[in-house]
Amino acid sequence: MTGETECQTRHMESAETKTIEVVVNGEPRRVPEGLFLDRLLAWLEIDPSRVAVERNLTIARKTDWPVTPVEPGDRLEIVWFVGGG
Repeated sequence: MTGETECQTRHMESAETKTIEVVVNGEPRRVPEGLFLDRLLAWLEIDPSRVAVERNLTIARKTDWPVTPVEPGDRLEIVWFVGGG
């Protein structure tokens, strides 16, 4: 019976999306595990052409977003560009 329970538990874990906790603009958020910055913005439904991203007090270059992982405990600030005149 123990083997059956372990099998069910493994099935439940793979069926659920695993999440991690990060802080986005001062607010704790749970986001899917395994995202990179570019995919995080898409998941948050943020237009990447209008923002800058700071990760753990360092500005992340836009060219690095696709290879910069979002990790548990990251502190992210997403700043929107505002036009005006």
